[in-house]
Amino acid sequence: MFMHRTHAGNSAMQRLTSKLLLCTTLVTPSIAASQEIGGDVIDLGEIVIFGGLLPTDLETTGATIDIAESDELAIEGLGAVSALSELPGVSVTSNGGLGTQSSLRIRGLGDAYVGVRIDGIDVTDPSSTQTRFNFGTLTTGALSRAAVIKGTQSAIYGSDAIAGVVEIESWRPEVDGFSGRASAEIGSFETYAGSLSLGFRDERSELALSLGRVSSEGFSARNTDDENDGFDQSTANLYAAYRISDSIRIGINGLWAEGTTEFDRSATDTSGELDATRRGARIFGEFETGAWTHELSFSRFETDRFDENGFTKEFIGERDTVAYLATGAISPTLDMALGADWTEERSSLDGTDYDASNGAVFAEIKAQPNSDVELSLTLRYDDYSDFDGQLSGRAALSYALNDATMLRASIGTGYRAPSLYERFGPYAGGGTLDPESSRSIDFGIEHSYGQAGSVRATVFYTEIDDLIGFGTSANCLPSQTFGCYTQVDGTTETKGLELSGTYAISDRLRLSGSYTLTDAETDGERLIRVPRHDLTLALDADVTDRLQLGMNVMRVADILDGFGTPTPLDDYTVVDLTARYDITDTMSAYAAIDNVADVEYETVQGFNAPERTIRFGIEASF
Repeated sequence: MFMHRTHAGNSAMQRLTSKLLLCTTLVTPSIAASQEIGGDVIDLGEIVIFGGLLPTDLETTGATIDIAESDELAIEGLGAVSALSELPGVSVTSNGGLGTQSSLRIRGLGDAYVGVRIDGIDVTDPSSTQTRFNFGTLTTGALSRAAVIKGTQSAIYGSDAIAGVVEIESWRPEVDGFSGRASAEIGSFETYAGSLSLGFRDERSELALSLGRVSSEGFSARNTDDENDGFDQSTANLYAAYRISDSIRIGINGLWAEGTTEFDRSATDTSGELDATRRGARIFGEFETGAWTHELSFSRFETDRFDENGFTKEFIGERDTVAYLATGAISPTLDMALGADWTEERSSLDGTDYDASNGAVFAEIKAQPNSDVELSLTLRYDDYSDFDGQLSGRAALSYALNDATMLRASIGTGYRAPSLYERFGPYAGGGTLDPESSRSIDFGIEHSYGQAGSVRATVFYTEIDDLIGFGTSANCLPSQTFGCYTQVDGTTETKGLELSGTYAISDRLRLSGSYTLTDAETDGERLIRVPRHDLTLALDADVTDRLQLGMNVMRVADILDGFGTPTPLDDYTVVDLTARYDITDTMSAYAAIDNVADVEYETVQGFNAPERTIRFGIEASF
């Protein structure tokens, strides 16, 4: 669901079905990419989505998927969380400005339950207290698109996907020959940013390199002082693929980010400074044997966080994954995928090392008995080195009532494995932790009014038990007087409703919006930092063929925060204004005023959110 930034005469739904190619599976983004090589211009008549192990059209998948495009990611700000937070069912909380800890929630469940992939590489941090990704460090310069796949996805991705998965793709060339794009932005808080992407593509090869840099003096993270907390980060993304023959293709993905974030360690200590590096690589090879396509891949991801004045100074995390996937057609109406992977995770906290591994096998069947129905069934079994194996399943169904109305439903089981820190760290208890287990279901209906727009409604429910928490129990060691990580009683439930839609008021004026109602609790106690009401409205106008204006309104209400006895945070309404002018067919300039009314609000108790921010930028493609 897109909030705004459409082109003249195109609704958000039309852009969704005509502009994008998204490859969002654990091990197969390059398979879809290979289908796009050849010819001067990519055929974008359909979108191929990997919301499972097998490719499927976005319009016919039973999964609930929302996408933010590159132009939306860019104009919403340097932090990708700004655009992602406008998607239905997604909310974001931040401990300050750029670079600080930012958590993305899907349908009320926090980032420990959200899988994150960048170009097919799992970028969650194995050295974190809970395995997660800090969205505060995700900048938009090199990104092409981001997709949020909602609902339990453990049958596809394994652990840490109870709430869903965020799949991110860096820039790729879209035409044969040499091409690229460049951008520069300047804004409030002495913020400067630039990015450059260069690429080449022909019938056999594809190459893309993206570089980015962000520097900002920032603002005070905590509301108890006025000292600025800055952020500096450099990034690089690489993609290369070469078709050796008609049936063999090899390639590599790479990513790197290195930066420094200033933060307020406490209400009285403003000396926090964190140096962080993440780097990853993935090599893959594809080959075809008759009706089957095979892919073998190896990936490594590393993180290194250093806090000179922290209680623990250095956090190092590593993950190695070997994966195999075979896909093929059993009959004209039945496709199958079979695969296996092996993963080892390692972490080091000030030189104290922990590690664990797991192997998995998985399979998926997709049936399309006719053009109106698609059903996919997925099973996965994970065998862990230090606790019992886990079986996960998912079923997704779509049914077209007619040419304009689609029903979607999915049901899944999943789990969250305890992190290395929870299992082996200084606060690990004497007993063995079991994984948290989950069940989820959603059901949606979508109706298209053609050129006029579309509407969508989805109800969802997720429950999690065998919860892992910090507390006192018989499993705690005698030295752990404050408690340990242990299994705690209770069940977490999140349920709610997502509404979204677009409406073309005229050929040059469009309205879009989304509303999410979320009821999230554990044994009757509401979860903190989960808004009950989250509303976004956007109005976009093509004033001329070259000038576009936009207004975005976000309303967040009824949210609690704090430990012990949570207290309500103030409801808030934030209005953003944007303007974009196409200088030429390949160059545009934009200006934005975020938080026009300079509203003071918090998404985390005691931490500031950005005040009024003014940004100017220029973008060019070639």
